[in-house]
Amino acid sequence: MRNLDALFTPRAVAILGASNDETKYGNWISVQALRMSRPVYLVNRRGEPVLGQPTYRTMAEIQQPVDCVVITVPAAGFEAAVDDALAAGATAIVGITSGFAELGDEGRATQIAVADKIRAAGAVLLGPNCLGVLDATSDLFLVSNPLPHGPVGLVSQSGNMALELSKFLADRGLGFSRFASLGNQADLCAADLIRAYAHHPGTEVIAAYCEDFQDGRDFVAAAGEAVAAGKPVVLLTVGSSTASNRAARSHTGALTSDSAVIDAACRAAGVDRVRSPREMADLVAALHRHGSRPARRVAVIADGGGHASTASDIADANGLHVNEFRNSLQAAHKADLPPSAGVANPVDLAGAGEQDIASFARTIDRVLADPDIDSVLVTGYFGGYGDYGPELAAREIATATVIAEHVHRHGKPLALHTMCADSVAADELRRNGIGVFRVVDDAARTLGMLADHADRRPHTRPLPPPADPVTGSGYWDARELLKAGGLTFPAALLTTDVVDAAEQIGYPVVLKAMGLLHKSDAGGVAIGLSDQDSLVAAHKDMVTRLDVTEYCVEAMADTTDGVELIVGVRRDPRFGPVLMVGLGGVFTEILKDVTFALAPVTPAEAETMLRSLKAAPLLHGARGRRPVDLAATAHAVAAIAEVAAAHPEIAELEVNPLLATPGGCLGLDARIVRR
Repeated sequence: MRNLDALFTPRAVAILGASNDETKYGNWISVQALRMSRPVYLVNRRGEPVLGQPTYRTMAEIQQPVDCVVITVPAAGFEAAVDDALAAGATAIVGITSGFAELGDEGRATQIAVADKIRAAGAVLLGPNCLGVLDATSDLFLVSNPLPHGPVGLVSQSGNMALELSKFLADRGLGFSRFASLGNQADLCAADLIRAYAHHPGTEVIAAYCEDFQDGRDFVAAAGEAVAAGKPVVLLTVGSSTASNRAARSHTGALTSDSAVIDAACRAAGVDRVRSPREMADLVAALHRHGSRPARRVAVIADGGGHASTASDIADANGLHVNEFRNSLQAAHKADLPPSAGVANPVDLAGAGEQDIASFARTIDRVLADPDIDSVLVTGYFGGYGDYGPELAAREIATATVIAEHVHRHGKPLALHTMCADSVAADELRRNGIGVFRVVDDAARTLGMLADHADRRPHTRPLPPPADPVTGSGYWDARELLKAGGLTFPAALLTTDVVDAAEQIGYPVVLKAMGLLHKSDAGGVAIGLSDQDSLVAAHKDMVTRLDVTEYCVEAMADTTDGVELIVGVRRDPRFGPVLMVGLGGVFTEILKDVTFALAPVTPAEAETMLRSLKAAPLLHGARGRRPVDLAATAHAVAAIAEVAAAHPEIAELEVNPLLATPGGCLGLDARIVRR
């Protein structure tokens, strides 16, 4: 963990490039910096007063210790400004200046050289090409815009995304404890900041917008540490579309990872991934209110049948369970509500709001008290009844207060959607810490994300020590490597005399031509050869078509009740070895029934992956088939992942098919692609 005290709690700061020009960052940041109680020194090469304050031409003129220096000068003068700051003893530099890696190779080379110089001096660099840094708990405001204060620590690679999120959070009564704009991450990266936030008393929830994770494994480790410390991490990233990948490269010179890989990394670290700044604000607010409480089993309460049915469908689509209430709870509702009310879940108050607005609070109290209910989704008109007159308005506001009391007493999440979100009653709910939503989709999605969060368990494993590198990449090389790692294959011989090999192994056999990447597609595999004549014929055909001299003769596996799987490990440039498990065979790329995890994995984690496949019923025994040995299959998957993780020289390692049978698990084909 790097020491970032000079960045977040400096004794004194300087702004290099301070300006009176209201179109420049040097002006915007100076305005914010002068709000601070600590010494602020403005540096301007012309020495003219800025914002009515005296300035210095260089850092050397200050003659006072300065821990943190913000550099806003043009790119051509950035390196000289860094030299000036380091010579004056600065140990934290915030690079607002742009024009480096985001412009191409030349800019990247300059950026690397400057970052190396800063690290060699024992200092840290935030940016360049960033928006600045803020620590509300230490009265540090070195950003271009005023930002709301609160319990959220934000790490963002985009300045504009941070500004948009700040507005969403402010609408929810929240703000930032700390904010660091990553920019190009020439030195400090997301993992460094997340670790610092995890140990920061003023930060309760961590939000991150990242386009490039740099060392993805370190990001996972840092996020996992934060989650384990009780500080949820919510991630917004890009990479699910070709366009977003292209935009990220042009914006920050980033190398984005495949979206499925990022999902696997999030599962390993216990990170919650969101799709937009608004979704991030909703989840951050819910986590701040409720923490890691269960939310899966939801009660839906509405004041109209249409809202009740629509909200139930939307809740189901977000992974929530709208289960029928127990008989005693239904009876309690029936005794309190109008005869036409729906009482089974969803609850339709059926006009009770106009007659007795307090029925909302009583109904909510009953469902919150039920042990079979984790959360509540309220939808409809509550908040708008006050329009019918001052007496009902007063009762509605009082009911809002009582609803909040019930929620806090029971400690279960409640999301309230109202078509009257600007009402006084809705404001009363917000003031008392209740999540109020203008759209029922957002309310249900937030509860669904809370439910997913409560189900997550971080499970990161370190990479094994590197093994002796493999030098071959053929099927036989892959087969022997995996056998040594614990994977079982049918008996086989590598030979030029296929008849002799088959006699040693025993018929039936499989004949495989060596040296082909996709043997099946090329016609380099012949199965079920039951005698010498069929073997010789198959061998002669391959020699004629493929011009191959070396073959593998392998015992024919019993495929009765077997299920073909694919298990592959690809080395991601950011996250390292990533395990893929799916339905295998020749239709793998068509069906795409696959799941991912960071390698290595335990057998238990491998079994969870297998059970998550759409084809999982085939493994358990479908349509009269016997179930496969799932434990043996999971051990085989874990063994493949372990081998690949121990060989950094391997770009891809694939077993396809991996045959799972009631009697065990066999590798039937494998390949290696070296880096």
